[in-house]
Amino acid sequence: MGDPDDLKTELHQSLRTIRENLIWKLDGVSERAARLPRTATGNNLLGIVKHCLNVEASYFGPTFGRDFPTPDELVALQAFDEDPQADWYARHDETRDGLIDLYRRVGVFADQTIDQLPLDAPGRVSWWPPGSQTVTLRKIILHVTWDLTRHAGHADILREQHDATIGLGRTDSNIPDDYDWQAYVTKLTALADQVGDSPAGRG
Repeated sequence: MGDPDDLKTELHQSLRTIRENLIWKLDGVSERAARLPRTATGNNLLGIVKHCLNVEASYFGPTFGRDFPTPDELVALQAFDEDPQADWYARHDETRDGLIDLYRRVGVFADQTIDQLPLDAPGRVSWWPPGSQTVTLRKIILHVTWDLTRHAGHADILREQHDATIGLGRTDSNIPDDYDWQAYVTKLTALADQVGDSPAGRG
């Protein structure tokens, strides 16, 4: 078996990279554009970042007996009783830069939990169903990484809808250089048209 410390380092680096890429999706986006809903269910770039910072603060905080130093800046669990979407949008008194700063501070807080505990450190997720609340640090790193990765994909699409900015991260776009995207879309549209609107099969 591999060294647990090496595994923790790899898992932790993946989480930090996803966090940074999420924040990067707000680069150069105005207050209004960051908040503007871009799907039928109201998904917006700043809301994704706000949700993810609350996810990290919760899972790497109370789960392991730690509290974020300024809990009033986070969305309290009881807020979801009134509005299940409470952490998916910025209030009028919150700003893009303020939430980015908060996420960076939450990131430091989460990193401290990961650095200080072994992967098999026990924790408890009080808001999970009875019988599944007992966890380990390893499980929580994987769970949070999965969650953030899914939302990073959402942010990719929302940012592309806003101003056609695409790319995996600040330093690695993972996108072909000088590609003719208009021709590509035309090609895919033609392929779809050739198939037509036959009834969809079951997956």
